[in-house]
Amino acid sequence: MQQSRFITLAMTALALASCGRQAKFTPPPRATDGFDPPAQKSHIAVPVEARLALFRTSLESAVPRLLWTIDERGKTCVTSSKVKLLVVKVKTPKLKCDLQGQVTRGALSLSGRGSDFIVTMPIHAVVHARNVAGMLKETASADAQVRAVVRLDLARDWNPRAKVRIEYGWTTEPGIDFLGQRIRFTDKANEKLAPVIKDVERTVEREVAKLNLRGEVANAWAQAFTSLQLNRENPPVWMRITPDKLHYGGYRVEGDAARGGKLRLDLGMTATTETFVGPRPADPAPKPLPAPSPLDRRAGKLVFFIPVIADYRELEPVIAKALVKRSVRPFDIPGVGPVRAQFGKVTAYGTGHGKIAVGVQFSASDVANRLGTSRGTVWLTGTPTNAPNSRKVRFVDLSVDGATDGVGTELLLKLASLPEVNGVIADALAQDFAKDYDKLIGKIDRAIEQKREGALLIRAQIDEVETGTLIAAGQGLYLPVKASGTAAITLVERPH
Repeated sequence: MQQSRFITLAMTALALASCGRQAKFTPPPRATDGFDPPAQKSHIAVPVEARLALFRTSLESAVPRLLWTIDERGKTCVTSSKVKLLVVKVKTPKLKCDLQGQVTRGALSLSGRGSDFIVTMPIHAVVHARNVAGMLKETASADAQVRAVVRLDLARDWNPRAKVRIEYGWTTEPGIDFLGQRIRFTDKANEKLAPVIKDVERTVEREVAKLNLRGEVANAWAQAFTSLQLNRENPPVWMRITPDKLHYGGYRVEGDAARGGKLRLDLGMTATTETFVGPRPADPAPKPLPAPSPLDRRAGKLVFFIPVIADYRELEPVIAKALVKRSVRPFDIPGVGPVRAQFGKVTAYGTGHGKIAVGVQFSASDVANRLGTSRGTVWLTGTPTNAPNSRKVRFVDLSVDGATDGVGTELLLKLASLPEVNGVIADALAQDFAKDYDKLIGKIDRAIEQKREGALLIRAQIDEVETGTLIAAGQGLYLPVKASGTAAITLVERPH
């Protein structure tokens, strides 16, 4: 009888022990992937501006002040003609004279009108007529305005072609009055002026060629295969640029050189832009300079992509603080009654498939102290989400996966499964990215505000941003941001 009772008690104990034993729970796997946004096509169209004063200075040094001198002996100044004196017609003789003088130019002016450069050169001539019929000496002056109208064209090899049209007209025609006749020197002056006009034309073409537009474009194209730092730290962010096409949208000449006039070329680039978080990525291999293609986007448009990142380590104290604050009051568990809980270390990380794992270390005991104290780490998983163009984050599908290092894990799981506890954790996880977002955008805006690269001064600003949807990766929570704005490049003197 006693032996039978002992066997019964032993079997009961084994059964209870078997019921209390639980399979060992493994925490959710830790993901290690980073933010790998897809490559994007950015259309970076920037107006390139050069001050007209640079061209005017070159022209001033290239065109001499003294254009030509005049020294012609025994020229016919007045041809023979019939003059009626009273009732008799008398034939006047030819009058010979010596012509001496010089033609000089004044200060050049450079202005623009649409696609035309206009180089204006004032000309002043002083001509002396000596020994007219062996007895007269006269001096005549003349003034003219010579205008070189230049229009540029860009060949497929990026070399500019200048088409120059010369216009000039006498404001004071050269000549003297003698014996009631006007001795004109216009033909002679025009004859002398022709090679000077050719000089102006050649000078303009030469100065345009000195721009070395193809060399500058090829150099800029090669340097564009690079990575630009958008943020130095916390976290370091890089934008790698791989140009695909180069566009030309024409040019405009605005104002005059004396008043800050500019030559504005509309150049643009279509490029593949990739965003990297962490160390600087390797530069892409340069491609040969392509032929220009039409620019079909508004000049000055700048588009790029950046991530706003929340480190999981920064989320952990936020969750812990919220739980400690709530633990002041007991939790009511159905079937158990009021339970007091103390929360400790919180661990958060990405666990793949767009989810976050949260481990909460805590102890719990019922107020009546019938069940004793339960201790361990309970693991929950959830999916972060946000609406497009919203930086407010919420977590959905938050569920309890299991517990590790637990004593009395059933109580811990019941406590962690309470909607109230779930809600505290979800609310703590629901970070508002506005602070991190504003801070990062401000740093990037300052980083690209103004840069000096050789003879180029680059200015840019962010005007508009669009936010995408959250990505939960192993290295953090990423909020993709598309930034657009304006950019301008000014050609300045090269540093000596």
